[in-house]
Amino acid sequence: MNMVSLEQELKNNSYPGRGIVIGRSADGTKAVTGYFIMGRSENSRNRIFVEDGEGIRTQAFDPSKLQDPSLIIYAPVRVLNHQTIVTNGDQTDTIYEGLEKGLTFEESLRSRAFEPDAPNYTPRISGVMEVENGTFRYAMSILKSNNGNPDQCNRYTFDYGTCVAGEGHFIHTYMHDGNPLPSFEGEPKLVAIPDDIDAFTGLLWNSLNEDNKVSLFVRYIDIASGTYETRIVNKNQK
Repeated sequence: MNMVSLEQELKNNSYPGRGIVIGRSADGTKAVTGYFIMGRSENSRNRIFVEDGEGIRTQAFDPSKLQDPSLIIYAPVRVLNHQTIVTNGDQTDTIYEGLEKGLTFEESLRSRAFEPDAPNYTPRISGVMEVENGTFRYAMSILKSNNGNPDQCNRYTFDYGTCVAGEGHFIHTYMHDGNPLPSFEGEPKLVAIPDDIDAFTGLLWNSLNEDNKVSLFVRYIDIASGTYETRIVNKNQK
């Protein structure tokens, strides 16, 4: 698989929707993830990321304007021991509870499907990072309708094992803007992961469409110690 420019992938797509990047920093010492949300409606744009323990959750920026919270208010990031879960919906909780019970990442998601937001049937994208005893591995998943047909849910899991320094993978919900919105197709895209958290945060945020971007979360986890640094950017709080 050829490596693509994450910057160009984002700049050339006005509406990738929600996106997850996971990988390893160029110097090999950090496990890295980024998660962003975008919105076209007032309800979707009326959000911010806030810290919640070791994870984050979405919150209405202006509670008086909150309409339907069912698919926009959730915990995108939760931490269970040495595992960091990153998703675009409340399946974060499903994965967390499954891992607690001894299920695998893939097994935990078997009870879930794409979002019930016809006619888009937005895919559920998820990732899990395991940083333990100086090692790092990760996996990603997408649950999507069968070419827009809600009668079938197609489930794909990508397990990357011990990843290469400087490499990561990017998955997002939509191929591009449209009505209905076309679901992501193919494998997660191979992208470069830099060493500097602020540079990476800036690259992601500045490459997202100015009108549609809402919030961004970035975390760098030291693989040797498990300590981490986090950045959160909210358009509504800038």
